[in-house]
Amino acid sequence: MKLTPEHVKAVGLIGDAVTDVVKATGKRGAPAGVLYAALSEATGMTLDQFQQIMSALVAAGKLRRNGDLYFINEKEKPNGE
Repeated sequence: MKLTPEHVKAVGLIGDAVTDVVKATGKRGAPAGVLYAALSEATGMTLDQFQQIMSALVAAGKLRRNGDLYFINEKEKPNGE
């Protein structure tokens, strides 16, 4: 399947939404299972697709992972919050 510009835009929007949700959880972190359940329900995303997106967000430095929790990367926090 070839990715269209619409697919690329959708993945970017999902990445931004995930980052915003993880940021909102603060120091508690966002459980991977809850994030996957929400995305799967809303978009039909598979577990493999979820893992790829989350790995890309971690590799890009937007998120960090500790066990089953995701946290916003410190450099993503405004004014060191």
